[in-house]
Amino acid sequence: MSKKPLIALPLLLTALAVAAWWFWPRLHPREDTARLTLYGNVDIREARLAFNASEHVDRILVQEGDHVRKGQLLAVLHRDLLEAEVARAKAQVEAQRQVLAKLEAGARPEEIDKARADLEAARARARSARDTWRRLERLARKKLASQEEVENARGAAQAAEAQAQAAEAALRLLLAGTRKEDIAAARAELAAREAALRLAESRLAETELHAPAEGVIRDRILEPGDMAGPQTPALTLALLDPVWVRAYLPEPMLGRVRPGMAAAILTDSHPGKRYAGWVGYISPTAEFTPKNVETPELRTRLVYQVRVFACNPREELRLGMPATVEIDLEQPAGTERPPCPGRQ
Repeated sequence: MSKKPLIALPLLLTALAVAAWWFWPRLHPREDTARLTLYGNVDIREARLAFNASEHVDRILVQEGDHVRKGQLLAVLHRDLLEAEVARAKAQVEAQRQVLAKLEAGARPEEIDKARADLEAARARARSARDTWRRLERLARKKLASQEEVENARGAAQAAEAQAQAAEAALRLLLAGTRKEDIAAARAELAAREAALRLAESRLAETELHAPAEGVIRDRILEPGDMAGPQTPALTLALLDPVWVRAYLPEPMLGRVRPGMAAAILTDSHPGKRYAGWVGYISPTAEFTPKNVETPELRTRLVYQVRVFACNPREELRLGMPATVEIDLEQPAGTERPPCPGRQ
């Protein structure tokens, strides 16, 4: 009997054992219970920017894709009428300030000197008129003047005395200064005009549309000449921070994943590059697996939406981009979110 089959049999068994050792883990990989892999899409927040005033658009200063900083001017409405209202309100405020300043300063020394001179002149006229009246009375007793002349002289003397008393009262008013009630009324009028100016300036400011945060212009909805209003968005702004991956956590893993856990994010657009991230939100309510991420293993299971926030310094993660999330389930408790470098 030939010995060759007997020798080949152990060799064959050895080859089969080696092949089984090599292929079995690859055909039946053991589940890695220390690492969780989730699949989802990159998500961001968006703002639909609208004017707070109703007017025709004058200028749109940005284009789709433009990177804008917080506070940057994006668009302007027609504002000629409102600018005129602001100018008028400023003039009214300045005029009332001068009125109040005049009341608070009181009479000038020159005005007081003039009032004193007027009083002396009025007193002199009163003395002259009184002397004329008395002289005519003496003449009338001697039948050298008529009674009518005496009456006229008495009336002129009384009128001159009244004028002197009026001049004296005017001097006392100047010396006493402005009444506090008049000053208070002038101050109140100034405050009302200043409030009207602030209102006009606020309406003028509402003709400008500024970026509420740093971001990228996604849509330019209105164009110059269009009618804008609070209910009509003019631009759509994609906010650059925060950026997260919206994924779905299987219910059996709910007890092993907690907010704050560090994570790694991978995308097909940048193979091999891992973005630092952390679990920022886990939904308190369950839902059925969305169709776009459904797999045979998860088809009938309930899942919880999870947001894994990402460090995105170069703005490489874009809205809707498919992403893979890896979470080390054995990381120690209290792991803090990773520091994110500044944008470049």
